[in-house]
Amino acid sequence: MTPEMVVDIGKRALEMTLLLGAPMLLFSLVVGVGISIVQATTQINEITLTFVPKIFAVFLALALFMPWMLRMLVAYVTELFAMIPGMVG
Repeated sequence: MTPEMVVDIGKRALEMTLLLGAPMLLFSLVVGVGISIVQATTQINEITLTFVPKIFAVFLALALFMPWMLRMLVAYVTELFAMIPGMVG
């Protein structure tokens, strides 16, 4: 196994992590900004008001994107397993 292969596998693993985490993070970000705007306009500073909608947004994103995420992850792991014989020899 060459150093280039190790760097490529690590790079692709980080890319996959970002791709799989992005939908939940984006949903949480949008809901958080929306709640912050509402809190700023109404001057309601309740801590739990930010967490509960974000949790629901993350679960919604997870439910919507889970099939896509599983397909991406299975394709990546299958490709990794297919590369094992070339790495050993």
